[in-house]
Amino acid sequence: MIQTMTIKEAMTASSLPRLEVRMLLEAVLNQPRTWLIAHDDEILTEQQAQMFYIMVARRTAGVPMAYLLGTREFMGLTFCVSPHVLIPRPDTETLVNKAIEVIRENDKLNDSTESQVAVPIQVLDMGTGSGAIAISIAKACPNVQIDATDFSAEALGIARLNAECLGVKVNWFLGDWYHALANQASSVHKAKGMTEDKLIDQAEHVVNGLHLEVNKRYDLIVSNPPYIQCDDEHLAQGDLRFEPPQALTDGADGLTALKKIIEQAPIWLKPGGQVWVEHGYNQAVQVQGMLEKAGFTGIQSLYDLGEKPRVSGGYLSVSL
Repeated sequence: MIQTMTIKEAMTASSLPRLEVRMLLEAVLNQPRTWLIAHDDEILTEQQAQMFYIMVARRTAGVPMAYLLGTREFMGLTFCVSPHVLIPRPDTETLVNKAIEVIRENDKLNDSTESQVAVPIQVLDMGTGSGAIAISIAKACPNVQIDATDFSAEALGIARLNAECLGVKVNWFLGDWYHALANQASSVHKAKGMTEDKLIDQAEHVVNGLHLEVNKRYDLIVSNPPYIQCDDEHLAQGDLRFEPPQALTDGADGLTALKKIIEQAPIWLKPGGQVWVEHGYNQAVQVQGMLEKAGFTGIQSLYDLGEKPRVSGGYLSVSL
């Protein structure tokens, strides 16, 4: 038999911080903070009390609040999250803000030309997870066409839901990094009896009713890949214990995905195109070296809210 309680009693029924208890009660009762304050003598039903007890127990065990509530705010937007995706973090806003800056610079260049036709800026978000990066960019920059990839079908399901709820259009691709795009060519080749090595440049596929060239080039590539070293002690601490391991670490030194994204980026970028990636606070030097080796110039590292180098990137030849 579940012991019921009033809202006021529930607020002090656990050792959790008061803010977290309030957020759990808001979720259980589907009511805002102001309602809870005005109705603190209301008695929780047995079902509500049971749900509250369960959520308190899970939070006490360390389950992230974002997973318990099913949402997390990022860039002023509310995103649905689940254990299939990373929880969006404020540090990643550094990457998104840089992407928005690049896109708006590109828009200014387009406006200065004599062309009367607005050319959509092509953006690729790799390892999109919840879609937080791609969707935030799309909300801030109407003149973009965004493709986003992830190897997890469950993650893409969450991303699609977020895009629908937030009213933006993104083309989603299932697969591992650039293979998510190249794999689309494979089915076309087989259907036409083509060989991938000879005819990949000619292949096209249809996404949401639109023809998209497999060999299309992007103005901007962004990514927040798994970059934590496999033996990093933080993987066994806090929220990281509950997040998808494959989205946190490459199982090695944390540089595998970063290297792959940067090395292959020139193949997928337009002349002057840019790539910007999030990385660990102690990986900036290695990432800058990768960018230089891959032929990028104007290489920079940007600092997160904690004043640590968190994002690095550059361009192929000239600024967008």
